[in-house]
Amino acid sequence: MRRITDLSDRRSTVSGQNGGVGRTILERDDELAALAEASRDAAQGAGCVLLVCGEAGIGKSSLVEAVRGVLPAETRLLVGYCDDLATPRVLGPLRDLIGAVGPALTAALRRGDRGEVLEALREEFGWANQPTVLVVEDVHWADEATLDVLRYLVRRAARLPLVLVLTYRDDELRPDHPLRHLLGLASRSSRIRRLRLARLTVSAVRRLSAATGADADEVFAVTAGNPYFVAEILAAGDVTAVPTTIADAVQAKLAQLDPATTDALEHLAVVPSTVRRWLVEALVGAGPAVLAPAEEHGLLTVTPEQVSFRHELTRRAIADSMPATRRMAANRRVLAAILARPGIDVSRVVHHAAQAGDSDVVVVYGPVAAREAAAAGAHREAVAHLRLVLDQHPVLDRAAEADLWESLAVESYTINAPAGEVQAAQRRAVDLRHGGDPRAYGASLRWFSRISWWAGDPETGNAAADEAIAVLTTTGDDDLLAMALSNKSQLHALAGRDAEAIVAAERAIALGKDNPATLSHALNNRGMALRRIDEAASLSTLEQSLRVALAADETEHACRAYVNLILHDLELLRLDTAGRRLADGIEFAERTEFLMYWRYLQVALGSVHLASGDWDEAESAAANALDASPPVRCAALTVIGRTRLRRGEPGAVETLRAAWLTAVPLGEAQWLGPPAAALAEAAMLTAAVGERGATDELAEAYELARGFGSASVRAELAYWLGRAGRPVDRHGLTHPYALLADGRWRDAAEAWRVAGYRYEYAFALTESPDTDDHLTALAVLETLRAEPLARLVRERLREQGTRIPRGPTLTTRVNPAGLTGRQAEIVRLLARGLTNAEIAGRLVVSVRTVDSHVAAAMTKLRSRTRKEAVARARDLGLLTG
Repeated sequence: MRRITDLSDRRSTVSGQNGGVGRTILERDDELAALAEASRDAAQGAGCVLLVCGEAGIGKSSLVEAVRGVLPAETRLLVGYCDDLATPRVLGPLRDLIGAVGPALTAALRRGDRGEVLEALREEFGWANQPTVLVVEDVHWADEATLDVLRYLVRRAARLPLVLVLTYRDDELRPDHPLRHLLGLASRSSRIRRLRLARLTVSAVRRLSAATGADADEVFAVTAGNPYFVAEILAAGDVTAVPTTIADAVQAKLAQLDPATTDALEHLAVVPSTVRRWLVEALVGAGPAVLAPAEEHGLLTVTPEQVSFRHELTRRAIADSMPATRRMAANRRVLAAILARPGIDVSRVVHHAAQAGDSDVVVVYGPVAAREAAAAGAHREAVAHLRLVLDQHPVLDRAAEADLWESLAVESYTINAPAGEVQAAQRRAVDLRHGGDPRAYGASLRWFSRISWWAGDPETGNAAADEAIAVLTTTGDDDLLAMALSNKSQLHALAGRDAEAIVAAERAIALGKDNPATLSHALNNRGMALRRIDEAASLSTLEQSLRVALAADETEHACRAYVNLILHDLELLRLDTAGRRLADGIEFAERTEFLMYWRYLQVALGSVHLASGDWDEAESAAANALDASPPVRCAALTVIGRTRLRRGEPGAVETLRAAWLTAVPLGEAQWLGPPAAALAEAAMLTAAVGERGATDELAEAYELARGFGSASVRAELAYWLGRAGRPVDRHGLTHPYALLADGRWRDAAEAWRVAGYRYEYAFALTESPDTDDHLTALAVLETLRAEPLARLVRERLREQGTRIPRGPTLTTRVNPAGLTGRQAEIVRLLARGLTNAEIAGRLVVSVRTVDSHVAAAMTKLRSRTRKEAVARARDLGLLTG
């Protein structure tokens, strides 16, 4: 299928005079042809995703409606709608399909079980003899559970007889809009097509206006070519009297209707979705016939099954123009109709109750809607429902109110809401439970401990953890006590108190081994604590924690296991393994909408990119966590600051200082060590940080890391302290920074080269006394655009009397891998099977010079062996010439 590009030329006609009102039909032949072609491909099992975007009124819905006339006869068309509810319906657009899909999917949607829905979808859309076009309109309003399902379909569409069409308003997507994750996933598919619908050109508006006699230039000036605005203004019939807003255009039409029709429209306008026939009958007492004038004036689309406004802007214009008292009354009528019908959609109930000002109904149904949303993975919607309930200041018993505050805290923690707000909500729950059921009180204290640590308040977290254990020890509830013990083990492990963490974890495992959540949590803590004691046992324990969590569908514990496994890989310099785990972990956190861990995993991704020299990607990934909780924000600031520092960008030192200041209250080596080391690196590379200031921070971080830090943190801090004139005992560490501190720069360089740490490899070479090693380091640094360190290397070479280029040569800049001409020549000789000694003889240079060039070329080609380097060079077309 050919790739669809933005199309700005629209063939448009005006036809169908009906009651003196011109109905505008916008024809999009190219887009419709693409849809028809996609459906034919789907019939052969080659499905795709089609993204249709544009501003409100651009014609997305019109295009979808026109699809019906061009699809092959065997193709099924299903359409679901996302609604502009205060809190979106959980799985709303998929529930619109009930009655048009098979019994398995229908039953799953009615139950709202996400896992069951996903399984039923595969069966529903896998029929080889019935290709399907599934349209989901206005996905910018989709709930989290719907986005989850769409991610599932996006990944599988190419292998199904399915065309998945998603329409959305791209001009309403904030940088943090949940839909962006789905669009990013879709962009990685080879079977994706994009249609960004453009506004009408002046010539198109002139063709439309020709049938009405309107001044086309004036119409274009008023509407800026928005098709819906153009259609509405031309339908009004008098361009000179048309105001400049669509609201005024709609009001002009309303003025032509009789009071009964206007009243019916107002009752329908408070329903932010298509209105089903049963609800139309409940709201429109005079019967559907009263809507005929509105249909004739182009305000409504009426079918035997439902009524919808021709455009969302029309509905909003009418609803917004209603006096508040009448709007509330209309919502009360909708609410009464919904409550009187079996099979209540609680999201709709809560929306209309809130709009009607019916606090009692909000308090009754809000918690139910929140539970339904949370069960479906729609955590944002759950938070919105709970906040709405609590905003009513309900009069409840202490236990019931505590349940609401705790639910709000846990759901808010999941979506990474502001940490202070989340901690305050859980503190309220703890206060309400004090003096009541000790089991509930102890469980709330355990959550308060976790949330307090996450909020950057470890002192409160530890105090709450101890109290939770003390309270639950007296209850006889082994499950709750086991989780409280595991929580304490987690705090010990995070602080680097390995022995204490292992003792608490093993007690938790003994008590809670039959509870998958507790078992996974405790295994995770034990695995963290074993890192400095037994690497193999640490890895196997963390992997067991992940398996247990995934098997039991324990989302939080699975996400946490992914994070700690990836940190384990980074500790051991295993970038490839970390990258593979990151792909799985990010996909899992994204699919389950666990945004707190999704941000943490983004920082880990940034760390991998920083290590491998992909610095644009490093900063981009870490930036996703700048509004995260203090620990995760600290890590993000460190990655971003170090990336900017190595590139010589402004603000690097200030960013690293912010990371340090964020780390200090956290009081843990894992947070204090990295920014302290980065500030020491800044002291070497720039004049912005004094050597003395960096040493003070290094000493403080090292004192903590010596007893409670990981090997990599201790080694790096020890290296920088030694460089600052305060050498320390490295306790036999074998990390490359420890090797470098011992003067074993060549061993350190080789370890980093093999691991794929390009900057660190070059940095180690700068410790060499050999000019060739400095030239190799400079070549790598220029490829990375690591100008601060490259500048220092050039200065050192000049002091030695070595003639060097001012920057990358033309050959290096145009080479796809950044190889110099000599390095490219040597790679070609490697491809012919020559040894380094043979290459040295051929080029009449020293073997050591060839060694340096081979190492630099392998680094630039991101290869660990000569064979990999040759294969990579062949892929890049570097073996010719």
